[in-house]
Amino acid sequence: MPIQVRLGVMLAERNVKSKDLAEYVGITEANLSLLKKGHVKGVRFETLERICDFLDCQPGDLLRYQRAEPEGGNSL
Repeated sequence: MPIQVRLGVMLAERNVKSKDLAEYVGITEANLSLLKKGHVKGVRFETLERICDFLDCQPGDLLRYQRAEPEGGNSL
């Protein structure tokens, strides 16, 4: 998937436990874990807002877009 979730990186950089973030945001640790792994189809803006508030970051710090490589490698 071209969208990469960097929530785990931000938690590590801020030295924050998933449990504390989940409690603040109001979601379960299991759902936070799924979000960290990028195994969700979407995230509510309210949830994203609370994550950014707690981690003092911007949405762009949590999400990255990486273009998919064309199949078959380099075609020159």
